[in-house]
Amino acid sequence: MHRRVSGVIAFGVCACLGAGLNAQEAAPPAEPAREDTRAQYPALLSNAFVNINVGYIDYPFSRRQLEPGHQVETIYVPRVAVRAVLVGRHFGKYVSAQASYMRPVKYVRYRNIDESGTTRFVWMHFGTVTLRSRVPVGRRLSVYGEGGLAITNRSGFEVDEVPIVRDAHFTSPLVGAGFDYHVNRTWDIVSGASVILASDEHRQPRTMLLSTGFRYNLRPLPASRVEEALKSGYVFPANLVQVGYATNALGFGVNNFLSKTVPVFWGGKVEVERSVFTVQYQRNVFHTRKVFALDMGASVSQWRSAGNGERFRTLSVYPVLRFNLLRRKPADLYLSYSVAGPSYISRDVIDGRDTGSSFTFQDFMGLGVYLGQRRRINAEVGINHYSNGNILTENAGVKIPLTLKIGYAF
Repeated sequence: MHRRVSGVIAFGVCACLGAGLNAQEAAPPAEPAREDTRAQYPALLSNAFVNINVGYIDYPFSRRQLEPGHQVETIYVPRVAVRAVLVGRHFGKYVSAQASYMRPVKYVRYRNIDESGTTRFVWMHFGTVTLRSRVPVGRRLSVYGEGGLAITNRSGFEVDEVPIVRDAHFTSPLVGAGFDYHVNRTWDIVSGASVILASDEHRQPRTMLLSTGFRYNLRPLPASRVEEALKSGYVFPANLVQVGYATNALGFGVNNFLSKTVPVFWGGKVEVERSVFTVQYQRNVFHTRKVFALDMGASVSQWRSAGNGERFRTLSVYPVLRFNLLRRKPADLYLSYSVAGPSYISRDVIDGRDTGSSFTFQDFMGLGVYLGQRRRINAEVGINHYSNGNILTENAGVKIPLTLKIGYAF
């Protein structure tokens, strides 16, 4: 949905903060420390990074984007935009690769279309895959060049079912340059310019983003920190299997509160009545001393829509950020948050609404507990969501109501 980038940013910030949390207090006995290798970043995460940038976007939208025979009084182009690197990897000191999501905070607005007083918006979203090469020019400062591909998704509009600005979905080159300031081994300040070239075929102007932000680097942890985490005594279950049941019997109040009143999650135009079944498995791949854990998971579910009672299935793989909020002898209380898990959805039109394609993303958040001395018993309640993040022109989004999950950890 249109606020997905806020969740992506929250996800990245939480990952950065979670990886550094180290507070301690008394805890029940854990599995023998010598068997736990999860206190060090796994190979796939070592030397990875995430980025969050905010800046000025310029794309000269004009009357050229209008279909022939139409006119507009004014065109308002908001200038604030964000770019979030969802995943990146350093290959030595001088080369890195990254995939990012970019969008304006507010959309281009066409006012008084055909002298009717009507105002419509053009939604713009970009996905990028690029290589970066950097050259040190001082002890802390490096300059970089960037090149790759950008996927541009433009959602236009109609008035009285007549197209005024058409949808567009295409790939074009991206180039950029800037500098990195290395604050320390973990944090960098990143500033620069990126340009996505214009497309004459789609009457799409070039896009330029001038931005500044920070990068969090997952460098291998020193042996002392790994040893400290291993000796902490806190339990981080290695595996978790859950079965769940979702129902809209209590309405969508929690979904709406967390997507509108406090916008940290997403809603959706397609509403689910209940689950037919949902099963998921999670494997812990990293944890700190006490608070933060990173899991990788997979799930399979079947749902029934609230409108026409249509059944559809989803298959997902996903990351999970888990924050232990409270640890006491009988139980551990945690918050889980997952975003942008690649997924398959068996219907792309549900209750008459177009969700885009069979490819989508899964997001969920929940509050749960681990019970027992070895924390084998698990219970969790949460909400779920599917959408393609506006990388396609159609994106109705699927809203999953409150879901109760019961699990076994080992």
